[in-house]
Amino acid sequence: MTILLVLTLMFVLLLSGLPVSFSLGFLGLLMLIFGGFSPLMAPQAILSTLDGFILLAVPLFLLMSNVLLKGGCGKDLFNAVQAWVGHWPGGLAVATIISCGIFAAISGVSVATAATIGVVAIPEMIKRGYNKNFVYGLLAAGGTLGILIPPSLPMIVYGFITEESVIALFLAGIGPGIFLISLFIIYSIVFSQFFGGFKKLEPSSWQVKKNTSKKVIPTIILAVLILGGIYTGVFTPTEAAAIGFSLSLIITVLILKTLTWNDFKEAVFESMVTTAAILIIVACAKTFGKAIALYRIPQDISYFISSTIDTKALFMIVVCIILVAMGLVFETLSMVIIMVPVLLPAAMAIGVDPIWFGIFMVIMVECALITPPVGLNLYVIQSVAKTQLGEVAKGVFPFIVMMIFTVFVMYIWPDLALYIPFKL
Repeated sequence: MTILLVLTLMFVLLLSGLPVSFSLGFLGLLMLIFGGFSPLMAPQAILSTLDGFILLAVPLFLLMSNVLLKGGCGKDLFNAVQAWVGHWPGGLAVATIISCGIFAAISGVSVATAATIGVVAIPEMIKRGYNKNFVYGLLAAGGTLGILIPPSLPMIVYGFITEESVIALFLAGIGPGIFLISLFIIYSIVFSQFFGGFKKLEPSSWQVKKNTSKKVIPTIILAVLILGGIYTGVFTPTEAAAIGFSLSLIITVLILKTLTWNDFKEAVFESMVTTAAILIIVACAKTFGKAIALYRIPQDISYFISSTIDTKALFMIVVCIILVAMGLVFETLSMVIIMVPVLLPAAMAIGVDPIWFGIFMVIMVECALITPPVGLNLYVIQSVAKTQLGEVAKGVFPFIVMMIFTVFVMYIWPDLALYIPFKL
């Protein structure tokens, strides 16, 4: 009964137009007061949240991402990859996916990945005759790689909430990330080959390949340095973010000389706004999480699931349905913050590894990023392409299917996620 009342109040607050963060914070405070607990727990929870060292990685990764975006690194990256694979069947689509994957390994931000590569790839692909719905869906889905390929902001938040190793989460994302990129590439080649319409590009000369590749060498080195440093334990994810931000300035200001003072100010301002929004959501959700823990709601849900669902497979199917449904109304971090404290205890009770579950959550959150009506990547691509939201939404369905298939493969073969962090 308590669970139904809490869910009803939450949806009433959301439908009234109150932002997700304030809805969570207000509901959490009400629960503390009516449950006879001290309301001082709310500011204490917020302070303990914002005082977390690991959350420093959020603004630093955002700063790095926006500096590279404003410095034109995404355009250089796409041009370099296009020079090597653009003449393949569906070559521009393949170049787009690879570019998204590489930029994702630098930025960790889905929206930035979609916007950075989309600005360059969308007009180029449409000019070459690619199906518009396919192009929009490809860019919206390709952008979601930004939160699966490490570093990843949702993984940082998941690790903060669960107190699991962020480094282990980053490493666990590599296998599924590469697998998903491979699926996207295969689908793009097959779709382009049989549903054509595109103009095939001539192979680029070695001089063009050499010139475009030279431009992206510093960016590739940055990605390798960040991942290599985290993997070898040389520095923590937060330190990696700080180093990445510093090197992004060196690349765009001193090496490429493409970042102006105005660009830098825009990058800082946009990072500040996004960071504030993320931290407000995290802080308010911490209050809500504290309240539901005191009401023993996660334990009740865990008991209900364990007593009614007796197989891991059925549990994962139910969770998939819940997360896909939630993705229709919640954005990325809200889903992670709200559902992890509720679902993880039940998952661990039936033997699900918390690191594996974190990657599973991130993939399902990827689906939320491209499901209407609140899929943020849909709006990003709509804005970049200056088209209707429906046009973008039409092209994402095959990519959602591939994401769900990746989850299925992970279930059948858990080492897809767990081999690198624990067995390599």
